[in-house]
Amino acid sequence: MANATDRTPPLQTKFPTMGTTIFTVMSALAAEKGAVNLGQGFPDFDCDPKLLDGVIDAMRRGLNQYPPMTGVPVLREAVAAKIEALYGHKYDAASEITITAGATQAIITAVLAIVKPGDEVIVLEPCYDSYVPNIELAGGVVVRVPLTPGTFRPDFAKIGAALTPRTRAIIVNSPHNPSATVWTRAEMLQLQDLLAPTDVFVISDEVYEHMVFDGQLHQSAARFPGLAARSLIVSSFGKTYHVTGWKVGYVAAPAVLSAEFRKVHQFNVFTVNTPMQYGLASYMASPEPYLQLPAFYQRKRDLFREGLARTRLKLLPSEGTYFQCVDISGVSDLKEADFCKWLTTEIGVAAIPVSALYVDNDDQGIVRFCFAKKDETLRAALDRLAKL
Repeated sequence: MANATDRTPPLQTKFPTMGTTIFTVMSALAAEKGAVNLGQGFPDFDCDPKLLDGVIDAMRRGLNQYPPMTGVPVLREAVAAKIEALYGHKYDAASEITITAGATQAIITAVLAIVKPGDEVIVLEPCYDSYVPNIELAGGVVVRVPLTPGTFRPDFAKIGAALTPRTRAIIVNSPHNPSATVWTRAEMLQLQDLLAPTDVFVISDEVYEHMVFDGQLHQSAARFPGLAARSLIVSSFGKTYHVTGWKVGYVAAPAVLSAEFRKVHQFNVFTVNTPMQYGLASYMASPEPYLQLPAFYQRKRDLFREGLARTRLKLLPSEGTYFQCVDISGVSDLKEADFCKWLTTEIGVAAIPVSALYVDNDDQGIVRFCFAKKDETLRAALDRLAKL
């Protein structure tokens, strides 16, 4: 019989209403049902063997101990050079680029660095599901502003109305997960003008920066001096180079913001996988892998959209990312979450309900597919979806 002193003390949870992330739930259901998993956003194909060669070479050269807290210099220099070449803004590699353990860690570290208890942070819904818990962990107040229903474009009148003297930051995401919309130059300029008279910081989630289609350009916050001066820009090597499991990303920010970011970074991660940093730096010597990424994913998008067009699902635009959203109203009157469970169980294809990416589960009858898959995977999914 257990001694009374062996009991676990009662715990008051920080997140009383929070369950497991929808991505984990749907991937587990897909595995259980043998469904084609177009839910969670990761490729099912391999990265370039040359990238692996760079990592293996680093390991064999003995580069297996702690790297500098901010990231190995050669990788920070490669990132700074890429940003300057693409977006025209020069960041100092030593003081303004920090290598992170993926973009998710970068985002929570950015929030913890700049948000104090009681500060308000604007999120544009639907949004990646780590934003709100990150703000709450920092003691901040989440201010939710919906993107325009149907188009998912930013509504600057609503954003402006949400700004108060307590607003500390706004989190923006383009190309946007889950809607696959891409902010235009005009929209970025409007954001810059709106924030100009304020002291509001921007956390700019740009992990899909190299996946913009139909000849558009990615409008990084780095392109706009008024935004760059107040932004922590987050990106992901995992998304760009098909190695999401490596969990390596970076943050670019002015020196004063980077210094605060690094104060938190050193104590929640300290540092990031050494040989992978050297492998990535070596691979970045050629820009071709990320310069060809729009064409690579646009072909997959077009293949997938062509097949979906033969179903009763209504296609929404896919301007960037590797996601495709569809309106399910012509197929089912189920709620999005129930539809996704039915689709996984009965049709054999997993998707993500967009409502799960709203704090209040706002249901508009839209679900998200991921097309970062082998062509044969996409065709297998389309064969099953043809039943709809």
